[in-house]
Amino acid sequence: MTDMKSLPTSLKLYRYMSFAVGVMLLIFCVFIILRHGFGVGAKAEMVVAQIHGLLYMIYLATVLNVWLKLRPTFGKIVGMICAGFVPFLAFFVEHATIASLAATASANDK
Repeated sequence: MTDMKSLPTSLKLYRYMSFAVGVMLLIFCVFIILRHGFGVGAKAEMVVAQIHGLLYMIYLATVLNVWLKLRPTFGKIVGMICAGFVPFLAFFVEHATIASLAATASANDK
């Protein structure tokens, strides 16, 4: 695991937002199952969906920030964008992105 103190601020923000969006997406999936599978929680699903949508927009801003500062490949950017709406993907993409971009950022600092 990468030391948080050594990460650039843009990657720290990305890491926090990736976790928040990933967790909210999983909560949203639970509410979708509750609503469509059991017919309960329609209003709660709406609230969770709106919170996830707001967090996803902030997440996209952090992805743009990472892209502007560290210039990852196009494939990484697509993966980072998709991670916000594919359940569980945010956790895997975040880990891979931080590992590769932290190494790039530290190499650029030296």
